[in-house]
Amino acid sequence: MKTRKIPQRKCMGCQEVKDKRELIRVVRTPEGEIVIDKTGRRSGRGAYICPNSQCLETAIKRKALERALETEIGPDVYEALRGALNSDE
Repeated sequence: MKTRKIPQRKCMGCQEVKDKRELIRVVRTPEGEIVIDKTGRRSGRGAYICPNSQCLETAIKRKALERALETEIGPDVYEALRGALNSDE
């Protein structure tokens, strides 16, 4: 029996490569909306972040999510991300 390869992704905050399932995916949909993708299958351009607030704050400070998603991100989206992280912790 073959062993399956586990997909790896890099966190935009701490820059560590981790299993895709351990990270939260943030997506820019084709309509231009920024949303959290809990399924990991939503269409659009994605970026990954660790499920802790320190990585999110680092990514915000460095504008890593804006670069990865190739769009401006408003403060309301960051607040939604903070809320989603706090509900998971």
